[in-house]
Amino acid sequence: MEINTSLPFLTQEDYNNLFQDIINPNTFKKRIRKDQGDQQHKPKKQNTTNNNNNIKDILASLMLLEEEETIEQKKYLLDSQQHRDMFNSNFNNQTQTMNHYMEELQNHYSQLDQHHQTTTKKARMSAITAASAIVSGPDQRGLDQPGTDSKDIINQQPIQRRLWVKDRPKDWWESCNREDFPDDEFRRCFRMSKQTFNMICNELDSSVTKKNTTLRDAIPVRQRVAVCIYRLATGEPLRLVSKKFGLGISTCHKLVLEVCAAIKSVLMQKFLRWPDEETTKETKQAFEGSFGIPNIGGVMYTTHVPIIAPKVNVGLYFNKKLTERNQKTSYSVTVQGVVNSKGVFTDVCIGWPDSMRDNTVLEKSALYERAKLGNLKNIWIVGNSGYSLMDWVLVPYKHQNLTWTQHGFNERIGEIEKIGKDAFSRLKGRWGCLKKRTEIKLQDLPVVLGACCVLHNICEIMNEEMDDEWKFEVFDDEMVVEDGACSLDSLKARDQIAHYLLHHGRANTAFF
Repeated sequence: MEINTSLPFLTQEDYNNLFQDIINPNTFKKRIRKDQGDQQHKPKKQNTTNNNNNIKDILASLMLLEEEETIEQKKYLLDSQQHRDMFNSNFNNQTQTMNHYMEELQNHYSQLDQHHQTTTKKARMSAITAASAIVSGPDQRGLDQPGTDSKDIINQQPIQRRLWVKDRPKDWWESCNREDFPDDEFRRCFRMSKQTFNMICNELDSSVTKKNTTLRDAIPVRQRVAVCIYRLATGEPLRLVSKKFGLGISTCHKLVLEVCAAIKSVLMQKFLRWPDEETTKETKQAFEGSFGIPNIGGVMYTTHVPIIAPKVNVGLYFNKKLTERNQKTSYSVTVQGVVNSKGVFTDVCIGWPDSMRDNTVLEKSALYERAKLGNLKNIWIVGNSGYSLMDWVLVPYKHQNLTWTQHGFNERIGEIEKIGKDAFSRLKGRWGCLKKRTEIKLQDLPVVLGACCVLHNICEIMNEEMDDEWKFEVFDDEMVVEDGACSLDSLKARDQIAHYLLHHGRANTAFF
């Protein structure tokens, strides 16, 4: 039988204490009281120890939390840096890819242009060689044959010459060019009367006339001018224009650019130029008589002409407002113009990207340089809220809570602005190419748009009527520009004009 050693046994000291308690009961009682006293003091010491341990635990927990927070923050910063580096790397890769793609695309187009030029040159050389052989062949063969007489050579029938040009039907243009062609139909096609068209042809005759060659007959001046004006007026594709005039597509495109360049070099200096002192005085009197504001020399407005996406700097030409309106990605260039009281352009600035504000386009224009030279003293050019107030630019009040005087002034300025907006409306309505996306290259676009402005002035001066079907509403969204640091003289001059309009009964007070 095994003995369990884990059971408690009395030691020698326990036996001695037991016998002493039996022999001396008082000692036993004292020891019991002592044990009870120790038990009473022991819980207090334990409580103090427990409190200290709790404080130590709390401090340790706080230190651990702070350390964990530091570790998490370092980890967050590390992750953020990694994400930033990854984003920059992806962006750089995409930029390099797009640049590489654009370079390849440009190289491709350059190769195509070079190939087209080479092919055209070879074809022309072959045609010249063939024509020369045809012209000189009979005479040479006749002289080389033995026993032939010069009289026999003269009596031989000449071989029919072949011209290096494709024979295309020209029925439509020939009918339009007849004198008995209806005037209304002619105006519908060319946006002007026969009289105005003849005047333009006479002015451009020396600039666009070409001589006949041995290969082909030159295109007449009237047909050259008609191709250009019809293309600008209707905006039809070159494919349809070439069919109506019996010419090649590339020939029509070349004629449009040549005639537009001739209009710019010959007619612009006659029909679109800054007025002289006498004409400026008449313009001031016309504006003052109609609206009561003295020294107004013109109205300034900026519109946008849609284009196809350019090959370079695409973002600069992106038109956000037109994209939102048409629900289709759109690009455009700006056309800024100053018109007189009759809606005739006196200054234009063409071709700047759509990303530029109206105020910035003005700073790039020749009008701004003219003002810096001091040539616009005592002249106000009225603009909308897209321009800043200057010593020579008169704009409406733009702040909130306007007074009656300021309201009346803004109403008058709005009426004057409508003259400029209506002029651009007639410009786009009369020349349909300005309403559609044009495929003309950016470097050629200012010449074409300038020609449209010159032709607009000619039609306005010749009192050409606008049909209802040509009317077009301009939807350009102006961006309000704060006047910023204006001169005190310009602010004072505008306030004086506003008070003059109100106190002399010339302000539009219908809203009162």
